[in-house]
Amino acid sequence: MEVKDYCKNVDMELTVWKAKLYDVISKVEKLPTSSKQRMLEEVNGLHIVMAELEDRIDKLRTECPVSWKPEKDEIQGKFSELTSKYNSAAGVLFDYDFGG
Repeated sequence: MEVKDYCKNVDMELTVWKAKLYDVISKVEKLPTSSKQRMLEEVNGLHIVMAELEDRIDKLRTECPVSWKPEKDEIQGKFSELTSKYNSAAGVLFDYDFGG
């Protein structure tokens, strides 16, 4: 797979994650203030990982390195981290939805 195709695929995956993050944020906005404080760290963690992913993808787009496996591995690691943080945030949010 060429780096341009890879970037396009990863960009689409990142767009899906942005939609998921937007959903979490809109649910957090409906929480009481005290609950929002607890969720703030979770949501900020998601924002940080997504920003890091965008930086890596932009780097691949502009530099087009011949050997881009290290960047690919790093991006895959960031997606794993994003999945973990999302599941954590969703779990906390789920607790609030059911009065936990």
